[in-house]
Amino acid sequence: MLEVLREPLESGHIVISRAKDRVRFPARFQLVAAMNPCPCGFLGEPSGRCTCTPDMVQRYRNKLSGPLLDRIDLHLTVAREATALNPVLKPGEDSASAALRVAEARERQQKRQGCANAFLDLPGLRRYCTLSTADEHWLETACERLTLSLRSAHRLLKVARTLADLEQVDGINREHLAEALQYRPATQ
Repeated sequence: MLEVLREPLESGHIVISRAKDRVRFPARFQLVAAMNPCPCGFLGEPSGRCTCTPDMVQRYRNKLSGPLLDRIDLHLTVAREATALNPVLKPGEDSASAALRVAEARERQQKRQGCANAFLDLPGLRRYCTLSTADEHWLETACERLTLSLRSAHRLLKVARTLADLEQVDGINREHLAEALQYRPATQ
């Protein structure tokens, strides 16, 4: 059933066709999804509580197809929270500062190209996500080694463009590409 999300994630609309009629509905949305690392949920924990075999883990992960995963821009692994009642909080950027940086980045995108980076089409990618020759070669090599699809590479460029916008930098550089690459899983 998750596979029906592929088209609206890609195109931003849903088409319903019946015998004599066809209706198109807008469907731009932000998908936020979560998944355990394995069937028991403990894979990778230092406690060693995971009892899943590699085959079980692979079957579990195969529930999501490669084409569906290609359409998700960011893939993050989040470590399990400590169960301490009063955990020590690490210093970081507060929400208000982060919100301001995001708003400024979105404004920058609107002024530059008239839309958010996520909505760039292929001509927009070519125009606003240009790379140096060395960085383009580096990205192509990385995509080959990680067996990323062209769709994944395009999404990676959009994320890198956003990272540059968050830093208020005009061009995408290798650091932006490397960080964006960290958010893409290799093909399974």
